[in-house]
Amino acid sequence: MTCIIGYLDKEQNKVYIAGDSAASNGEAHEIRRDTKVFKNGDFIFGCTSSYRMIQLLMYSFIPPIIIGDDIHKYMCTDFINSIRKCFIEGGYLQKNIEGDEKGGTFLVGYENRLFKIEEDFQVGEIASEFTAVGCGYAIALGALQILKDSNLNTNEKLIKALEAVTIHSEGVLPPYIIIST
Repeated sequence: MTCIIGYLDKEQNKVYIAGDSAASNGEAHEIRRDTKVFKNGDFIFGCTSSYRMIQLLMYSFIPPIIIGDDIHKYMCTDFINSIRKCFIEGGYLQKNIEGDEKGGTFLVGYENRLFKIEEDFQVGEIASEFTAVGCGYAIALGALQILKDSNLNTNEKLIKALEAVTIHSEGVLPPYIIIST
C-alpha cells in the first residue's frame, strides 16, 4: 500500500515524483527507511507493489543507452526489456497460470516526460500534468486537481496531496520523499 505521485512542472521543465514511507499488508503498517522514490542514472522512479522490485530497480537495473530520439519507443522496447531481464535475474518476475508475466507498477520520469509502467509491462506516457499509483491514487488525483491552479510551488502541492491521502487512506504515512529530474 502506498501513494506515489508523478507531476510534470511545465514551467520548470521538470518531472517530480513524490511518495510516502509506509509499508503495509492491509492489516498493519510500518515506516521504512528504504525509499520507494529514487534516482537511477538519468531516470527517477516511484514504485508501489513490492520492495523487492524496488530494490532491483534501484540497485541492479542498469538503464540501457538511449539510441535515437524516439523516447517512447525506447521506453517500450530497450528500457522494458532490460527491466524484465533484471526481474528474471533477480528472481522477481512472476508468471500467472496462463503464463503471462507480471512485474509491478511504478512511475518513471525522464527529462520532461512522465511514464507509468503497469504490472503487465505496458508503458503509458502521461499526457496530463500529474498521475498517481498505489492505494491512495484517487485521493491524490482529486487533491492535485484542486491544487493545480493554486499559487503553491510544486513541492508544496505534492506535500498537500500526500497529506490528504494520509488522512483518508490507512496505507500511506510520512515522511514524504520528493525528487525531480
